[in-house]
Amino acid sequence: MRKSPSHLAAKAIGALAVVASAILIAFAAATPAGADAADARLNLAQSLGLLKTGNISAARAHAQAAIKADPDWGLAHAVMARVYLALGDGIAAEGELNRAKAAGFDINRAHQLYAHAWLLQGDPQRAIAEAGKAQPRFAGYAVRVGARALAAQGDLPGAQRALAKVLSVAPNDSAAWSDLGRVRYNTGDIAGAIDAAAKAIDLDGNNIEALTLRGELVRGQYGLVAALPWFEAALRHDAYYHPALIEYAGTLGDAGRYSDMLEATRKALAARPGSPQAFYLQAVLAARAGNFDLARALMERTAGKIDGLPGALLLGGTLSYQAGAYEQAIEQWRQLVGRQPMNITARRLLGAALLRSGDAKGALDILRPVALRGDADSYTLSLVARAFERTGERDWSGKFLDRAAWPMREGSTPFGSDDSLPILTNAANQAPDDPVLRLGYLRGLIDAGDSGAALAQAQGLARDNPGAPAAHLAVGDVLMVMGRYADAAAAYRRAADIHFDEPTMLRAVDALDKAGHRPEAANVLALFLSQNPQNIAGQRLAAHWQIAGGEWDAAIETLEGLRQRVGNRDSALLAELAYAYMGDDDDETGLSYAKAAYALAPMNPATTDAYGWALYQTGENGAALQLLEKAASIAPEHAELRWHLGQAYADLGRKPEAATQIQAALADPDFADREAAQAVLKTLGA
Repeated sequence: MRKSPSHLAAKAIGALAVVASAILIAFAAATPAGADAADARLNLAQSLGLLKTGNISAARAHAQAAIKADPDWGLAHAVMARVYLALGDGIAAEGELNRAKAAGFDINRAHQLYAHAWLLQGDPQRAIAEAGKAQPRFAGYAVRVGARALAAQGDLPGAQRALAKVLSVAPNDSAAWSDLGRVRYNTGDIAGAIDAAAKAIDLDGNNIEALTLRGELVRGQYGLVAALPWFEAALRHDAYYHPALIEYAGTLGDAGRYSDMLEATRKALAARPGSPQAFYLQAVLAARAGNFDLARALMERTAGKIDGLPGALLLGGTLSYQAGAYEQAIEQWRQLVGRQPMNITARRLLGAALLRSGDAKGALDILRPVALRGDADSYTLSLVARAFERTGERDWSGKFLDRAAWPMREGSTPFGSDDSLPILTNAANQAPDDPVLRLGYLRGLIDAGDSGAALAQAQGLARDNPGAPAAHLAVGDVLMVMGRYADAAAAYRRAADIHFDEPTMLRAVDALDKAGHRPEAANVLALFLSQNPQNIAGQRLAAHWQIAGGEWDAAIETLEGLRQRVGNRDSALLAELAYAYMGDDDDETGLSYAKAAYALAPMNPATTDAYGWALYQTGENGAALQLLEKAASIAPEHAELRWHLGQAYADLGRKPEAATQIQAALADPDFADREAAQAVLKTLGA
């Protein structure tokens, strides 16, 4: 009868051994048969000691030396297999186990090792069956392998239950705690994962799997810079530990430390020749530098082993599109959207590719969830407008073009939904434990105007999933709709305590700003940028506030850095640069940027105003007035545009018209230049 992982856990009570040391101590009674017995024993003992301290690469070298000293010693091959398992190489581990068996090693001691090897080779079902054959003294290890296999099959609750039973009888099992942390991470219980990883490290500071996991969690909880010391701690134990090197390299790259990223990928390739993850990261680096041919060559060296991963799909589609292979790009991005339906970047890219291929309806289907957001970007809205135009729905095209031209957008919000409330309700009722469907239902309630019911639903979701940041974000989103900005900020703060990423930061900053706490909002933004210095959304927001605060030099530095990264085709960025340079009394440079911005988006009120304002500052009042009037007519509710037009009217002696525009600006409670506007209004006698 096959034993399940949970049965093994129950049987292990009173006999459960610590995972690695139990196996190795059991092996230690054997002695080599070859002539170099002393040398073999010494190297194997050193290998075991290094394995215990987390220096797996050095442990491998000593195990190899032991095998070289006595190739027929079964224990040396078994220990070598254990080292390969720690390195994540299931094929090499199985080979060593087979050699151990041929040399006379009692293979009944190795069922859990075979199970681990087969799991690493992508055969979780076979791994579970083999783990069930493990001897009671190895039950802890066997259950952990079984739990990992369950997780690989998608049974995350089953994996958690199996690990919980292991920990109920062996609460000081560091490896089980780190496995539990990984499973919780995959379920979205980020707070639970943080607790488990911290516990694993407290129990065994040499647990480099736990140190690496802690780095991944800190990266989301606090930011890129804060995560680096955790990966470095793992690498101090083993400078060639491949999983830590890959995570370290990716984090360095996101933080803008490209030379260090490249060095880390090279070490990863030295640790694991042909590492597809390392080649992928090098391809990302090449693509960022605009060397697409090199990026393609590097992706080819991954041999398709990571083609299904989200990052590889995104990059692969980009490289295909850049080379003109549009159908291939569409297929890759479609796979990515299927796996990550809330990935806005992937939807935008796929929508643009579909529209280019002539599939306007397909583009609309992909882009609709993004376009329904309050903070949809102008590029996405323009794509939707073009798609509607191609389907003959010109009225809808006009509406989305109007939105694309609007200079200001709402804060970061969840996807919109065009499903009816009854459909969303039915879906949630059929799977009450599915948090994704519950989120869809509460968004449907918001769209239907029942914010009270939506808030109750969101609060219930947060109570049921306290470690999931998405649940706290949902509470904040509903509170924002209700205008309870301070309460929303508190909900976003709870989410940020668990996972402080870009959407959480944008929500928190928006809520604090609307609640009248601009200094606190600025602190949140500054903290985020200190950890994520390359984040484009954060840099844009910082530059916007620097302009509003008259910090012209700082704004120019921020915006020019952004321009170097995103190029010269971003009209909003060029318009902001125009304002910054004009504020810094460099009217000539400001005018050149304003003119370029207007050429890119002549119907955008922000770029139109920037160009008009630049002309006004350089004394070309006639042309300036036409543009300022055009901007105000496109977006009459925008106070800054009214204020600029009012100043131009005042200087031209058109006092009644100037007073009308300035009074309209002052009617907006969020208008910032109130004191200056009131002073001008007073001179007009209004």
